[in-house]
Amino acid sequence: MGPGMTMPMMRGGMPMGAGMMGHGMMGEHVEGRIAFLKAEIGITEAQTAQWNAFAEALRANGRAMTELRAQMPQAAQQPTATTPALTLPQRLEQRERMATVHIEALHRLRAALTPLYTVLTEQQRQAADSLVMGMM
Repeated sequence: MGPGMTMPMMRGGMPMGAGMMGHGMMGEHVEGRIAFLKAEIGITEAQTAQWNAFAEALRANGRAMTELRAQMPQAAQQPTATTPALTLPQRLEQRERMATVHIEALHRLRAALTPLYTVLTEQQRQAADSLVMGMM
């Protein structure tokens, strides 16, 4: 895969509460995504400490999203005739919880990304710029 080319699951632009972060996809395949990013960005041995902190932030975010999904009522995930859709107040509460977890994940990721980004080469930064946002 060349620069600027991304796997569909890596592209950004998903609405909050959907896609990778909101429905647990981040938690399901985080190790594969970490390996993909490390290879595509071209992390060197000298950058390993900063990379490991970033990778751990991705793992923590994946766990947080998996936990959030597990706590969601079945009606919020897939309403059926036996599990009716949530009421408006319930949906707003669920959205608020998702937004809070998402903000916490962004803070955790930014705190880990900043030191990593400073040790990347310009070419690595370009790769990171085109790939990492889809992970959030």
